[in-house]
This record gives sequence, C-alpha cells and structure tokens, in this order.
Amino acid sequence: MELEDQFRYLVGGYYGVNLMDEYPLKEYVLKDIEQYIKEFVEVNPIDNFNYLEEHLKVKDTVSDRVKLQDALLVLNIIKGPMDLVFLIKEKLKKYRR
Repeated sequence: MELEDQFRYLVGGYYGVNLMDEYPLKEYVLKDIEQYIKEFVEVNPIDNFNYLEEHLKVKDTVSDRVKLQDALLVLNIIKGPMDLVFLIKEKLKKYRR
C-alpha cells in the first residue's frame, strides 16, 4: 500500500470515529488518532503531496460507511478500545441493510 493511501485511510478512520456520537470517550480516541497521523506524516514525508487538500477531500467525498471501515483499521493499529470497535461494527451492520 502506498503512503498516500495509508494517509487517506488514517484520515478516514479519524472521521469514522468522529461519527460515533454514542461513544462518550471518543474525544480521547480522536486525540490518539490525531497524534498517530502527525507521527505518520513526520516519519513518512511524501513529496509533492498536499496533506490538507487530501484531508479535506477524504472528509468531503468518502462515504460514512467507508470512514467507519477505516476506523476499524486505525483502531486496530493504535490498539483502540474494543467497546468502540463493537459499536462501529454494529453501526456498519445498519449500512448493510
């Protein structure tokens, strides 16, 4: 997977967690994901890549379903809370109906 794609799914995962209003501790998880994204960008600089433009593109064009799926990937990487993972999986089931 290319670095650009990894950045996109990290941002998508951030917004996927942000969709989980029913999770009371989401702000803490969002902070962890934000920190992970910052570290990713520092360690893996991409030449001729506009991070802000890609960030906004993911925010505006990627569907909520994909953002939630990305959130599952990101939570696995950062070893996020399992109760949030279960909530996201339940929410994804509603998109399949």
